[in-house]
Amino acid sequence: MRLLIFGPGYTASRLIARLEPRGWRIATVTREDFADRSRAAFEIAHATHILSSVPPDVEGDPVLAAYGIEIAAGTAWLGYLSSTGVYGDTGGAWADESAPLAGRRGPRLAADAAWGKLLNARTFRLPGIYGPGRSALDRVAQGTATRVAAPGQVFSRIHVDDIVEGVIAGFDGPPGAYNLADDAPAPQSDVLAYAAALLGTAPPPEVPLESASLTPQARAFYSENRRIANGKAKRVLGWRPRYPDYRLGLRALSAITSPAITSPAPAPASSDQR
Repeated sequence: MRLLIFGPGYTASRLIARLEPRGWRIATVTREDFADRSRAAFEIAHATHILSSVPPDVEGDPVLAAYGIEIAAGTAWLGYLSSTGVYGDTGGAWADESAPLAGRRGPRLAADAAWGKLLNARTFRLPGIYGPGRSALDRVAQGTATRVAAPGQVFSRIHVDDIVEGVIAGFDGPPGAYNLADDAPAPQSDVLAYAAALLGTAPPPEVPLESASLTPQARAFYSENRRIANGKAKRVLGWRPRYPDYRLGLRALSAITSPAITSPAPAPASSDQR
């Protein structure tokens, strides 16, 4: 099997680590490599599987803009790591794959739709991703966590290794969109409080949303409220999250990362926000 990954960032790197010991041959293309058209075209032509984790920019999906014709003309399995942000604000209601797409992120909506039109593509819609080096444990330990008081607001999330297992399950599944999320949407403040308890420290104080010091991206995050349904992935792909709620996920991370938890969390690669 030959897997070509566009955007070998945080999530895709975990997938590589799972597949290489199984004998997969894996090639990667970063944004910096896009100009090397002959190499990318060769890898596309010889890949049995192609996965993109490159987020869109203001001009659209950069992978399809550069190589959409070659990708569409091939017969490889196709996968795209999208975002559950395409569902927009549901007022806390559950959103499955049949929900209308009305997200605030225009480029993400367009990219999700463009990949969805490809005949052999699986679009994996992901909520907030956490895992080793990128979790509430790290933010609490580093003193960078902000507990925002937003009554009634919940978010879905997913452990990075559950994404990996979902993508692998999708290798044998039919094309289409799949939500990969855990079973227990929860307020972000609860997650941070639980992380603090695991670390044996006091949780950060809650700050009202109106007065919280947040980046524009974080404030936009709090402008939406939704629960992500994962029943289709379970039913069609046979996928089950190993960490069905944040408590299980954080406990597992605490057990394996606590000795180094004070180290700065790695920044996500520029080519992969997924």
